[in-house]
Amino acid sequence: MKISIIGAGNVGGVLGKKWAEVGHAVVFGARSPADPKYADLKVIGAMTGVAESLAGAEIVLLALPGSAVAEFAAQFGPQLAGKIVIDATNNPRSPVMNNLEALQSAAPGAVLGRAFSTLGWENFANPQLGGQQIDLFYVAAVSARPAVEQLIREVGLRPVYLGGLEAVLAVDGLTRAWFALAFGQGKGRRIAFKLVEENAGPG
Repeated sequence: MKISIIGAGNVGGVLGKKWAEVGHAVVFGARSPADPKYADLKVIGAMTGVAESLAGAEIVLLALPGSAVAEFAAQFGPQLAGKIVIDATNNPRSPVMNNLEALQSAAPGAVLGRAFSTLGWENFANPQLGGQQIDLFYVAAVSARPAVEQLIREVGLRPVYLGGLEAVLAVDGLTRAWFALAFGQGKGRRIAFKLVEENAGPG
């Protein structure tokens, strides 16, 4: 798949590296793609302007600051039509953690999912804790679910589907719980959640 990653921080860099390693075509979109600070990302995939990165992309991962998503959506919404857009952003100081409403409004033709938002990037880089595989809880439109789940598995995480976009507040609740434990309780960023089932079937 061709994956456009909007945002060049730790989350986008780690996920892009993992997906490139399994054969996906990864393109990073940035406002100033020639900036030397992106040199490490150019080793992973192409670095272009935002509009160029979206052209031909099947998957768009939003890994930019949560406060910047509304502006991004307003500017590039029409280019997201027909693409699977994964919101991995967070607005921790806002009553609403996710940016799905802004995306739905500006890009009604996009197929949305929300994943990679409940854990710190260190857990994407190393998806094992205490000898166990880390679970990643997510929501997605039905048609996006197979692709989103594949991408989660390819990072090394176990996908746990919570439902369609109407279940997004459940995902965001886990995000707030992670923040409370990692920072409020001082447990650090290498913490994660695990679904334990008595009669576990296939994910």
